[in-house]
Amino acid sequence: MKNRLTKMEDVKRYLDLSEEELVGFKIAGEKLLVSITPHFFNLINTEDIRCPIRKQVIPTGSEAIFSPNEFSDPVGEEGSSPVPGIVHRYPDRVLFLVTDRCAAYCRYCTRSRLVSNANGYGFRPNIEECLEYISKHKNIRDVLISGGDPLLLSDEKLGLLLSKLADIKHVEFVRIGSRVPVFMPQRITTSLLGALSKHPNLWMSIHVNHPKECTLELKNACQKLAKTGIPLGNQSVLLSGVNDDTETMKSLIHRLMMMKVRPYYLYQCDLVKGSSHLRADVAKGLEIIKNLRGHTTGYAIPQYVIDSPGGGGKIPINPNYLVNESPELYELKNFEGETFFYPKEFNQS
Repeated sequence: MKNRLTKMEDVKRYLDLSEEELVGFKIAGEKLLVSITPHFFNLINTEDIRCPIRKQVIPTGSEAIFSPNEFSDPVGEEGSSPVPGIVHRYPDRVLFLVTDRCAAYCRYCTRSRLVSNANGYGFRPNIEECLEYISKHKNIRDVLISGGDPLLLSDEKLGLLLSKLADIKHVEFVRIGSRVPVFMPQRITTSLLGALSKHPNLWMSIHVNHPKECTLELKNACQKLAKTGIPLGNQSVLLSGVNDDTETMKSLIHRLMMMKVRPYYLYQCDLVKGSSHLRADVAKGLEIIKNLRGHTTGYAIPQYVIDSPGGGGKIPINPNYLVNESPELYELKNFEGETFFYPKEFNQS
């Protein structure tokens, strides 16, 4: 963390910045700070302005271009927040935001308004108040800990938080969302694994967007987590020029499977202010999912979703395999475009 690259002068020592990137650094202080761990920075191809790692963490002047349909809170979290730090959108689960800091800052971040505090948001969750809310609402069976990144908490604080959640009897399982294993795989220490074991039913979602991120260090970190008994999933964001083609996505999901990580979600990039240059078309996402089906195991195919603007929750988006419906039959197409029929009723003799 101490060796992160946070200033334009730091980055310029190792990378020739384009004019667009120089502008990006000048505006980053008022939008979303720059922070890149050495591990992740070393994945950048310094000779390629189109490098998919570079595009994710190096700011550009395009971040100052706001479309009319972009928002600071694109998925309406503020409207579903009964207490600071809790987002309660679905009946049986809550999002528990425990910090506004990340190991590195992704330029398409949904919570750009909150993380790094570049906008003066001043996010200060009261952890005890959040725990009290969860304890009082017995319909909550699932808690997703996020932020910022919860793995930036100390082992002691994280272990204590997980212990307190384990004491709430109606909470059946807890999930952690983190990109720290990708940005800083050395964080997965024996001490951290001990802290994570404080909850008897813990799951973790990591965030990998491109095959280049699937390093040997990340693989080792994931295997340590898996051996501790923590099931792992991955959430990717569909990003223009990063992973918006079938071959890149296929390579990514296969590498994830080899690391004991199940591809879980492929997100359409949220309508966060200043992210239009990174947003791929929905049709491209559907094309990728269609091209994956039948050419790899179903375990490896993520669910493509749009987190609906304004707060409607995640909506699954799928290629149309159900072509037609009649009173008697469903007309279906398989991955090769062949037509099949499935009856609606079964006549019993």
